[in-house]
Amino acid sequence: MTVDLWREVLATHPVFDGHNDLAWELRERFGSDPVAAGLLDQPTLHTDVPRLRAGGVGAQFWSVYVPSDWDPAAAAVAVLEQVDVVRRVVTAHPDVFAWTPTAAGVREAVAAGRIASLVGAEGGHSIAGSLGVLRELRRAGLAYMTLTHNDNTPWAASATGEPVDHGLTEFGRDVVREMNRTGVLVDLSHVHERTMHDALDTTTRPVLFSHSSCRAVTDHPRNVPDGVLERLPGNGGVLMVTFVPAFVVAPGAGRTSLDDVVRHLEHAREVVGVEHVGIGGDYDGTDAFPDGLQDVSRYPALLQALADRGWSAADLRALTSGNALRVLEEAQDGTSVD
Repeated sequence: MTVDLWREVLATHPVFDGHNDLAWELRERFGSDPVAAGLLDQPTLHTDVPRLRAGGVGAQFWSVYVPSDWDPAAAAVAVLEQVDVVRRVVTAHPDVFAWTPTAAGVREAVAAGRIASLVGAEGGHSIAGSLGVLRELRRAGLAYMTLTHNDNTPWAASATGEPVDHGLTEFGRDVVREMNRTGVLVDLSHVHERTMHDALDTTTRPVLFSHSSCRAVTDHPRNVPDGVLERLPGNGGVLMVTFVPAFVVAPGAGRTSLDDVVRHLEHAREVVGVEHVGIGGDYDGTDAFPDGLQDVSRYPALLQALADRGWSAADLRALTSGNALRVLEEAQDGTSVD
């Protein structure tokens, strides 16, 4: 295997990562001011421009996270403020980033050497129980919505929420249908296993797990069980394996390493096939990351580790961006917010 196979892969298929919490860090630490954040060199974050370039990132779903215990009306305001933060990052660095709410825009940005920037709402609480708010978020550029965050919504059960006797309610199914109609990807990270199945029963478009790993490898409720993974080929969706240590190794298992993430990727490929696997690092979403994957510059190390284990250039191209872009295109094709 070519020692630097990752260079060949990233030259045509840069990383399209499923989840990065930079926008919330900018809100909390820099007053939502991307200029004050100094993203041209910001070592106190996991993400800055030089390290995005070094990591071969060509497209990013930026999370527009709002805490799930906030009042829904306040969350609906804050999520729009978070969209604004991402747009101002793009405006502050137009030679680096491009605002690209469509799959066609992602392709154009990558071809121009800019980092395609899309937004995903992390938690259905952000629509405050309103399909109208969902539609307006789509008009504002929303690319995906995670149906829950750490808490239940009134219409969807979270993996870590209080026990309830449902996955999706009928209104929850209506949310999924409206997401399908308007071209918003249904993101099933954070949701309860019952919610995963209910959403897969309801959706007519591919789904996304923007930042989850495999429950068969690490038994954590935030990870995806094989019984759900096995449904992804029929749906066309993608599991974007995350690097969050708590989801990668069991408590008490010691330090987390790049090899632990590889185990999740190899299990996912075995269960669903390489056409349904991607990467969702969750950088700037937790304090520490596995050894070897400390920040956004480290994707090449992961690709090389997979190449050393026999992943082909075609496999790696699917992983880095081919699958994510396909799912985005299929979610948006023929949709309308009118």
